[in-house]
Amino acid sequence: MSTLYTAIATASGRDGRAVSSDGLLDVTLAPPKELGGTGRGTNPEQLFAAGYAACFASALGLVARRMKLDASHASVTAEVGLAQNDQGGFGLSVTLRVELPDELHGEAGRSLVEAAHQVCPYSNATRGNIPVELVVE
Repeated sequence: MSTLYTAIATASGRDGRAVSSDGLLDVTLAPPKELGGTGRGTNPEQLFAAGYAACFASALGLVARRMKLDASHASVTAEVGLAQNDQGGFGLSVTLRVELPDELHGEAGRSLVEAAHQVCPYSNATRGNIPVELVVE
């Protein structure tokens, strides 16, 4: 596999800052109130959710074009859950809510979403590692 692009970012922890090497991403990090934090910054789960949603939406568009379908009005919402695992560490879970135009509901839409799940780099990276639920809306 040949690398097409490498993103580089540096973070100082859940309560600090994350910055990309080009400076375009520069965010304050803070644990959410639900985890005892101030909630006055973004957190890794939000960043992962935004990245996964954007990546999956892009994969959906690519697959739709290949299938000669119009998914230009589709949107993807990623819900990333954080939970404690049985080993004393933490794990993630993801629900991807894919909102499709009316003409793509039914079996065609479900096939499109399943095919995008095979193309998306985030889906390929997480497959077998964390549960990912696909919901077509």
